[in-house]
Amino acid sequence: MDPYKVLGLTLNQDSTVSRSSAMPLSSAFPNGESLPDSTATVSSKDVPLNPSHNTTVRLFLPNSLPPSKSLPLILYFHGGGFVLFHAASAPFHASCVHLAASVPAIVASVDYRLAPEHRLPAAFDDARDALRWAQSAVASDPWVRDFVDPTKFFLMGTSAGATICYHVALDLISSKLNLSPLRLSGLILDQPYFGGIARTASELAFANDKILPLSANDLLWKLALPLGSDRDHEYCNVVAKEAKEVKFLPPCLVRGHNGDPLFDRQKVFVEMLKKVGVTVVAKMGSPGHHAVELFNSEKATEMVTDVKNFVYGGAEIGTPGARLENKL
Repeated sequence: MDPYKVLGLTLNQDSTVSRSSAMPLSSAFPNGESLPDSTATVSSKDVPLNPSHNTTVRLFLPNSLPPSKSLPLILYFHGGGFVLFHAASAPFHASCVHLAASVPAIVASVDYRLAPEHRLPAAFDDARDALRWAQSAVASDPWVRDFVDPTKFFLMGTSAGATICYHVALDLISSKLNLSPLRLSGLILDQPYFGGIARTASELAFANDKILPLSANDLLWKLALPLGSDRDHEYCNVVAKEAKEVKFLPPCLVRGHNGDPLFDRQKVFVEMLKKVGVTVVAKMGSPGHHAVELFNSEKATEMVTDVKNFVYGGAEIGTPGARLENKL
């Protein structure tokens, strides 16, 4: 199985890649678009993030708005193994529309730089830019300014996007960056993308997985990690050496499916969080493959329901005192 062919990649002589993914791009809809089988509509627009890096944020606003500033802000990072896709890629755009309408929330989806043209930590650097953008948007962007409750700020990612969320949250803790008036209330880690040199049972069981076969998984990490690094690098194998900042993380929702080759790594990750005292809502083990919610409407609704329950609190995520304060 040729991993380049599986991923729709061609390696160029200058070590960049040409991407031939059949995944279409969606335009932003400033005047709103309807959800399938629903009367709900969501508006979207693209705003610049860092012009020198050609990065942007796609902002999603539900059109059924509350009477006051009460919506959470979800800063979202798409998946694709750090190598593929964009915020405008149709399944990720549709997922953000669903989240915005059904949670409801204002969703800001980050179009970060891709590897191997921009190897890690470039995506993490873009995530830090996105944190600063979110902080300034509370005053400067009318959608955020008029409808967001800054105390309800969440980082969310799917697959590699979840890995970005985890690393940028650790960086936020170690740097003591003051995000005021935003307050980080939680991380939403949907099928986080982790790895390591030693194979897990789920990786071996699903070595020929239709979505993420082992050879393609290995290639994605080879293209994304800093040159000369292996899969035990801290960006990839996050449990090999537990970061000292982990215990200061806010409550985390972690989701995983039992048909995902990465499932065993996700379970070990959840146990690491629990061991150091992080409040964890673990939605682990439901049937499905990696990124199933992008292809299956029932699974998409299941994901959105989990996010809604987490964002709007209740006893399940503990007390507000567990949240990460503005300045540590």
